[in-house]
Amino acid sequence: MAAAWPAWAQQRGRPVRRLISVGGALTEVVYALGAQSLLVATDTTSLYPEAATRTPKVGYLRQLSAEGLLSLQPDALVGAADAGPAVVLEQVRAAGVRVELVPAQHSFEEVLRKVETVGRVTGREAQAVQLAQRLQQEWAQVSRQVAQATRRPRALFILSHNGSPMVAGTDTAAHALLTLAGADNVVTAFAGYRPLTAEAMATAAPQVIINSTQGIEALGGVAAFWQRPELALTPAFARKALVTMEASHLLGFGPRLPSAVQALHRQMLQVTA
Repeated sequence: MAAAWPAWAQQRGRPVRRLISVGGALTEVVYALGAQSLLVATDTTSLYPEAATRTPKVGYLRQLSAEGLLSLQPDALVGAADAGPAVVLEQVRAAGVRVELVPAQHSFEEVLRKVETVGRVTGREAQAVQLAQRLQQEWAQVSRQVAQATRRPRALFILSHNGSPMVAGTDTAAHALLTLAGADNVVTAFAGYRPLTAEAMATAAPQVIINSTQGIEALGGVAAFWQRPELALTPAFARKALVTMEASHLLGFGPRLPSAVQALHRQMLQVTA
């Protein structure tokens, strides 16, 4: 006797009418494909476009509640790979909801996968193909600009959303972004994020520092940021070479990745000229 198909598989072929998007970049794709009318909720990282801030919220993407998600009666949930906890998503799947997560690759290919996934789930495959083609054209142009640069700034990425500065090592979205934008990350001795220290900064000697606008605000503003003693011995401090960008634009790896890389590339070269 053949095994019964699981509930989520039975729903895979049905049109989605109630969608939850968990992850700011995926929500951006939903809007870019014109599928926002399907949204019944998003997570707290879904801040762009501005209309996404007015959608019902299911909380932070890593701290989801099965009861909260299922109370919205979704047909499908699209999410970033770090959405969870995993047990919660399994409960949602078991309840018959189609759950599709996009692995984090920290690359342009990840953006295309997000576009394809949302297009497939929402039935906007044709729109997804058009968006992917436009993004590929933008990416080719930006990649040429970066490749033609005659120098690579030594850059440091600081993450400080919670007010406690951490520096980005390898195997992070920040490291990938710096590389894509034509810079050399000065922190390669470790993977992930570690606290900012004066000794490490003096040794790393970054020419430019990157942070999000939210991170700078959490530290008290630009003036307060440069007053931090850990930065005093860096070349970046001497020139006050700082580049900031809104967090979801900077690290989202969504449809705005080409514009984020282009802006970061240009601004890093400007402040280190």
